[in-house]
Amino acid sequence: MTTGASGATPAGTASALTPAVELSSVRFSYQKGREVLAIDALTIARGETVFLHGPSGSGKTTLLGLLAGVLQATTGQVRVLGQDFSSMSGGARDAFRARHLGYVFQMFNLIPYLSVRENILLPVRLEPARRARLGARSLHDAVHDVASQLDIAQYLDSPISELSVGQQQRVAAARALMGSPDVVIADEPTSALDTNRREQFLRLLFASCARAKATLIFVSHDHTLMPLFSRTVELMTINRAATVGADA
Repeated sequence: MTTGASGATPAGTASALTPAVELSSVRFSYQKGREVLAIDALTIARGETVFLHGPSGSGKTTLLGLLAGVLQATTGQVRVLGQDFSSMSGGARDAFRARHLGYVFQMFNLIPYLSVRENILLPVRLEPARRARLGARSLHDAVHDVASQLDIAQYLDSPISELSVGQQQRVAAARALMGSPDVVIADEPTSALDTNRREQFLRLLFASCARAKATLIFVSHDHTLMPLFSRTVELMTINRAATVGADA
């Protein structure tokens, strides 16, 4: 299989049978001699909704950094959509992430001086491959579609500062879903919501990921969410280096 100049397979060429995520003998250390991740194997299939559960110190933040290509494993292989991050440069991983991954941050990371519409459009404005996946649809139609799915279309021209926490959360999800990413990673996105708003947000997120045929990897310490997902992965079980209470 040929690769582009960035070292990543061009969008759409990976087989649907290729797992979304494959970890093999992965070890990661911030400091020499102190492992914070030791995962022998982890596979996530295309289209799964996976709940990664674990307390502080179980390695959630570090694992997400590896899956997003922000961090690189000390040893072992981290494959996302068939691409081995250990053989890619930092720039190639950045380009791959922009093309194929959507990320919902815990603190949203929205740009306060941009409108809701402009925040949602960022992925397709910055990455031509994400824009190309919209096909013949105009940007106006595409942003209205994803905003409607998450019930925020009426706020498209509003400043971010005028939205509630729950509405900002949905803007962050819409931005992550824009341009149909193959994998959506959500890092504790419901931690600031009450029970009713949390369940509403999750229903909207699941429905939007299903429409985009995206794999959802959802990280939380809230075990009550487990039944909503197709599979649960316990970080304290798969990460042999986990230390409860550590910053990982």
